Amino acid sequence: MLLDPSASAAPGPDPVKDGDQRTFMQDVVQASQEVPILVDFWATWCGPCKALTPALEKATRASGGKVRLVKIDIDKNQQLVQQLAQMGLPLQSVPTVVAFWQGQILDMFQGALPESEVKKFIDALLKAAGGASPAADLLAEAKTAIEAGDFQGALEFYGALAQAEPENPEALAGVARCLMMLDEEEQALAVLDAAPEKIATHADIASVRTAIELAIVGRAAREKTAEFEARLAADPNDHAARIDLAIALNAMDQREAATDALLDAMKRDSTWGEQAARKQLLKFFEAWGFDDPAAKAGRRKLSAILFR
Repeated sequence: MLLDPSASAAPGPDPVKDGDQRTFMQDVVQASQEVPILVDFWATWCGPCKALTPALEKATRASGGKVRLVKIDIDKNQQLVQQLAQMGLPLQSVPTVVAFWQGQILDMFQGALPESEVKKFIDALLKAAGGASPAADLLAEAKTAIEAGDFQGALEFYGALAQAEPENPEALAGVARCLMMLDEEEQALAVLDAAPEKIATHADIASVRTAIELAIVGRAAREKTAEFEARLAADPNDHAARIDLAIALNAMDQREAATDALLDAMKRDSTWGEQAARKQLLKFFEAWGFDDPAAKAGRRKLSAILFR
């Protein structure tokens, strides 16, 4: 279940409103001194407007008040259109979306954009205005919670982001990873299995799936650590035992030791089991994530062996 920590909060004022030439100064120019204002110039006869406006409304409401949207029908506000043209903003086609910040035009685009591009436009607008997108805020909160060991709290932040952005792979992977850390592996796999096709093979999704698989086999291997060590003491070239020991070490979060065990196996016989040691090491790297310190160090050691 994806949890939204703000679900119980009282809703604020709607950041989307209809505007006209009488309220333009107040709703747009003056209001943009506080937050960026998007102005959606549209017309009832405009087909693309019917697709763009809902995307703008959704993205604006998802910003949590960091952006506002003012919709203006150009046919009902010809005087405003003429005034803007005199100021160098000709509205020759609709839809046209203009971003105002601190009384000035900051950016604009014409034509209907897909929802993903609308979000990017708003994120860039917030960055230019010195703010951060709600997605960035939620991710930062989630990562802070994880660093503090609060996986339940991180789950709620990732869950809120996944609800707002169902095709955000980092959010969905974060939900699954937190569930895994909370010993809810079946639910974590269910979350990954339900990922939209567009992101189903994303690196973040694959990383968590591999981590869950390693956690499952790692628990069984961890119970046999003494057995693997005894087999290696009797025969240092028991490569199967060394690989199983590495899996057990990884399950105990001894990542450097797990890496070294597999590298040792490769040094002894890199081709054994169709390069089983190297393949297992790559699984570790995928599960740990590209930026993990142990993965980075392991890749350097692996490169030293492969390219010596």
